[in-house]
Amino acid sequence: MKTRDESDEAYAIGLCNEVLGETARAQHKFDWLLGDPGAGGRQVRLPVDAYWEGHQLVVEYREVQHDQPVPHFDKPDRLTVSGVHRGEQRALYDARRDTEIPAHGLRLVVIRPADLDADGRGRLRRNRAADSAVLRRILARDSDEARVTDAFRTWLLAEGWTPVTPADRWTDIEAVRGSERLICEAKGRTSDKGIAADIAYGQLLRRMTSESEDIRYALVVPSSSVKAAERVPPWVRRQLRIDLYEVTDDNQVRHLPA
Repeated sequence: MKTRDESDEAYAIGLCNEVLGETARAQHKFDWLLGDPGAGGRQVRLPVDAYWEGHQLVVEYREVQHDQPVPHFDKPDRLTVSGVHRGEQRALYDARRDTEIPAHGLRLVVIRPADLDADGRGRLRRNRAADSAVLRRILARDSDEARVTDAFRTWLLAEGWTPVTPADRWTDIEAVRGSERLICEAKGRTSDKGIAADIAYGQLLRRMTSESEDIRYALVVPSSSVKAAERVPPWVRRQLRIDLYEVTDDNQVRHLPA
């Protein structure tokens, strides 16, 4: 029998780690994601398959038993604390994850064997090139601002920064590295590049509530918006401790000189 580390789930999560540039917390448990109470009233914390804190992302890899009856896994003759057999409880808990994870501000992505290169029984053939390409599409965000934000988070992690929960809930990204703190505003492609850049600078100004030299600010824009962002002269950006970053169309990050 395969161990969890050898499982298709672990293989898929490993490929996600490579795509995201961050190692997941496997089988992570949140205090707010709970199972049904047992006879004594105790509720256990339900695990998620993988959690990337830097990306605020949860991935659930749901094999065939999550979508169709499989007696080996369902144990139809044995009731759980939920008063139903394991297959029904699995569906109940999957629905709970689907509701609670987004409700707590996290992005949830569900991956199934059929999304990847799998055989008729739902077992992965482990075609790394094909599977990685599919996962890049699945994990991609819908809006360009989300693309820019995700690419910048990945770059921050590679540079030794740790994304943290922003002190101001309107901040796109906040990260720390030693005594340094970076507060970021990100923008995606838009037809009104100048207006978007002006709004972003105004949003950063409102975040400047501390005189600490350890705090810097970042405006993160796609390549198409660099010229608009550079209309604020470099000496002004230096005085305000605002760094300008470009995210290219292929998600490379460049720190632009001031």
